[in-house]
Amino acid sequence: MSEAARQGAGDAFALLLDYERRSLAHAPGLPEQLEAPGLWRGVGYRIGARRLASEFDAVVEILPLPQITPVPGAQAWMLGVANVRGNLLPIVDLKQFLEGERTVLHEGQRMLVVRQPGGDVAVTIDELFGQRSFHEANEVPAQALAQGRYAHFVERAFRLGEHEWGIFSLDRLARTPEFRQAAA
Repeated sequence: MSEAARQGAGDAFALLLDYERRSLAHAPGLPEQLEAPGLWRGVGYRIGARRLASEFDAVVEILPLPQITPVPGAQAWMLGVANVRGNLLPIVDLKQFLEGERTVLHEGQRMLVVRQPGGDVAVTIDELFGQRSFHEANEVPAQALAQGRYAHFVERAFRLGEHEWGIFSLDRLARTPEFRQAAA
């Protein structure tokens, strides 16, 4: 490589470093915004007619619904098990567990993988909304979203636009004795 080519490559690298420096300088406060006091962040989804959100730490991953093998003698809400990257993963119809009504499975179906003592479990959701952030100023009473079996898992709610969102505790779900005993 000629001296002029080496000089040109050095100038290009210096230019890229300058772009990076200036770009980062225009994002002041970004880390503070992500950890702002009074801000709750999590994964938003829908079960039946309810919009819910759960803490990021409670969701191991979000996956499309794999092929499921039914388990004889299991509760109706236990759809079966699936092989996910070489591991057997129990799949639960969360809507049926909470509401008694079977989820209509479709091609774009998603499931949340939840950590629980003894191994992960996946729960089906009707619709995935992705990341949601709520500020404590938008907190509303949770009674409307915490009816029936949801009362055990929804303690807080927020209004975002025209929708109310219940904060659903996947950790509490995973510790519930009935949820842990899927045998009929």
